[in-house]
Amino acid sequence: MTEYKMPLREQHSNKGTFGKVLNIAGSKNYIGAAYLSTVSILKTGGGFAALGTEKNIIRSVSAMLPEAVYLERKEILKNLDNFSVFLIGCGLGVSKTSENLFKKVIGRLQKENAPAVIDADGLNILSKINIKLPKNTIITPHPLEAARLLNKKLEEILTNLEDSARMLSEKYNCVAILKTHRTIISEGEQIFVNQHGNSALAKAGSGDVLAGIIAGLLAQKMPLFEAAKLGVYLHSRAGEIASEELTEYSVLASDLPKYLPEAIKEISPHDFQK
Repeated sequence: MTEYKMPLREQHSNKGTFGKVLNIAGSKNYIGAAYLSTVSILKTGGGFAALGTEKNIIRSVSAMLPEAVYLERKEILKNLDNFSVFLIGCGLGVSKTSENLFKKVIGRLQKENAPAVIDADGLNILSKINIKLPKNTIITPHPLEAARLLNKKLEEILTNLEDSARMLSEKYNCVAILKTHRTIISEGEQIFVNQHGNSALAKAGSGDVLAGIIAGLLAQKMPLFEAAKLGVYLHSRAGEIASEELTEYSVLASDLPKYLPEAIKEISPHDFQK
């Protein structure tokens, strides 16, 4: 059985101790994705979360999440040096503007060692362009996104899930999280299959929460493969705990961050402080 451990929490600390994440997310049709991914960074223990998004989205999300910092899209590129971890793609949209921003951010990150998570529309953009990913990258496709990334039919992905996860990792030289009912994580030849979760997670916005959880763990200096494994576990376990009270029918993606503390409390409480 896998033993999960949360990152240590130094008591002599400040918000910078636990990382600064820039979340490039959201578009006019996907305001919720910007909120869900950002709140999940903070709920997982990330010290500082900034949302880079459209001006109108800032008004909406800041009302729900005053703990975050906000950047308009035009300010993103000139502020990249202020962050230690990057999340890009949650509800970003696939417009030409989003594609150009994605290319510029990835181009800048290629020169850095900062960890990055690419999710959702970031993956849709990636599947259409030829670009080398930064060294320390995690991608989080569901099977249809994986099919686009590997230029294969969906049926091929579904019938060869572990092989598909491995191929994603090898093609993009990254840690690949292939999201299914039993999510598979690949780091080259190394494969991990998560054994938790249920149908409560099959809701719009659930993947945004997962991406934020992983970014929050990376902000606390967890290695990529370990952050991927723990993030997937916490996400799936939060869904299980939420469904015990709300049923698998009625859990919303916005419920998952609320139940995340319960999932965290179940593992390695002796590691919370040092």
